[in-house]
Amino acid sequence: MSNNPIKALAGQTVIYGMGTIVPRLLNYLLVPLYTRVFVAGVYGQITDLYAWMAFLLALLTYGMETTFFRYTQKDNPDKVFNNIVSCIILTTGIFLILYCFLYKSFAHAIHYEHNTQYVLFLGLIVALDAITSVPFAKLRRLNKAKLFTLIKIANVTLNIGLNLFFLLCIPETAVAISEKVFGPQAGLLVWVLISNVLSSFLSLLLLLPQFRGYHFELDKSLIRPMLAYALPILLINLVGMVNEVADKILIKYLTPIPSTEILTALDMTPDEYALQQLGIYGANFKLAVLMTIFIQMFRYASEPFFFGKAKDRNAPELYAKVMTYFVIFCLLIFLGVMLYLDILKYFVGRGGSDYHEGLAIVPIVLIANMFYGIVFNLSIWFKLTDKTFSGTVISIAGACVTLLCLFVLVPRIGYLGAAIAHLGCYTVMMLVSYFWGQKVYPIPYQVGRIVLYMLFAIGLFLLSTVFNEYSLVLRLTLNTLLIFVYLGTVFVSERKNPLKI
Repeated sequence: MSNNPIKALAGQTVIYGMGTIVPRLLNYLLVPLYTRVFVAGVYGQITDLYAWMAFLLALLTYGMETTFFRYTQKDNPDKVFNNIVSCIILTTGIFLILYCFLYKSFAHAIHYEHNTQYVLFLGLIVALDAITSVPFAKLRRLNKAKLFTLIKIANVTLNIGLNLFFLLCIPETAVAISEKVFGPQAGLLVWVLISNVLSSFLSLLLLLPQFRGYHFELDKSLIRPMLAYALPILLINLVGMVNEVADKILIKYLTPIPSTEILTALDMTPDEYALQQLGIYGANFKLAVLMTIFIQMFRYASEPFFFGKAKDRNAPELYAKVMTYFVIFCLLIFLGVMLYLDILKYFVGRGGSDYHEGLAIVPIVLIANMFYGIVFNLSIWFKLTDKTFSGTVISIAGACVTLLCLFVLVPRIGYLGAAIAHLGCYTVMMLVSYFWGQKVYPIPYQVGRIVLYMLFAIGLFLLSTVFNEYSLVLRLTLNTLLIFVYLGTVFVSERKNPLKI
């Protein structure tokens, strides 16, 4: 590893980024496919189902990834792996047995009574991803970033290939098969889920070597403290899923429905209109994917990095440096997306598409996601001090803000209220975590410098709106100059800063 820990973290972030950014970007290519193959209402179903998938996956992994990193520092890594994987396999097996009996009832509860097969495949995907979660964490702990990357890319490549095959190459045949097997209500959407099942199974096959030497083991003396450590993280993750996916689950229930006359003119039922609004929201939410990708790849690299540096006497200063550079890069992504939105918007539908109605949420979601990344950076104080329940309290505060904003704003202003809820949630979590953490585990974050960078980047974005009446070429040229202004300012500022990039 490099003698410079910041460079080491950056290097690991780039390598893990290849395992995260490449698959995510490849998956992102499915968005223009879906928004052209499916009407907004069907894309709303995809958004809805994958939101439930994220929530159930958080439930089935119950904080064991973070627990794995923590306890491999305290005990024999192989023993920790055996016990954690045994727990995951046991609970996932119980989940699958119960799910097979209850999935139709669940489908009725979330309004998929005519397509219960969607919900069945959802459960299978979640189970496969839960079982592979700890082997992936093992690769991260062993710094096998390249293998991690290859498996992730193989997963996504198969998923995309199957989607292209079913949706573009043989759509008529695929529909005929799905209607024959699952009934007349089934359509192309079922093949999106089947593709995901097969790609998740491929990941499991490729991870089998990580199970070498594994044997089923449940050591009470180890399981009990691990579960005690993991329980608050489970609560954090579940509440975090409320913050992440409650908007996508609740929009179809809360969105204001137009009058009967308008619905008749649109040739839609109230349920179809609600799903259309969810589809528009979900598609535009994807335009913030670059921010999400960077945060995810940073998380993969930084979690073992933070724990590994915990005993270093200069750790607080190091964590502060990481935060500053993290925010600088997030703001670059924010400007990159917003200043080139005239091009990026075509990833979610052709010109004049219904999906483009939702572009107003993009800057809000980008800033919200950046705040989420800051919250993750700040969370190191309660993870290192084993005060994980504090993280639960912070997440619950965010969830309360999320639900309050959703129930108050969405019935009034539709999906724009959901984007504001997203921002409000992470703003509150960021502030609470910062002030609380400084009392328990002080870290000398460069708050003034970070705030100035944020205001500067937002100011450049607002300045760019002045160019909206210009031609596309001139607008993009001026926006590119603004990007260089930001980069130049950061370079000059950080040269004078003793914390060199």
